[in-house]
Amino acid sequence: MGELVEIVDSLENKVSKLLHKLEVLQQMNFKLEKELSSIKKEQQTVQTTIVDWEEKYNSLKLANSMLGSNKDKTEAKLKINTLIRELDLCIAHLAE
Repeated sequence: MGELVEIVDSLENKVSKLLHKLEVLQQMNFKLEKELSSIKKEQQTVQTTIVDWEEKYNSLKLANSMLGSNKDKTEAKLKINTLIRELDLCIAHLAE
């Protein structure tokens, strides 16, 4: 009978330790999910900033090409032609 009590006590102790570990792991998981969410938001902000800077860079590059060499002028003309074609497509879609 004494052995049975020891086995039950041992099992209770082990179950108690497992439940404690489960609680600790759940708290850690919650903390990590929160941190992941925060990092994803930060990454999205950085990505948006990168896109904004790329647009500014391209605009500056186009402006500088209008002032630069013949090669740059050709690139600027091609870009302007592309923009005009895009505008024509938009106008055509609006006219439909």
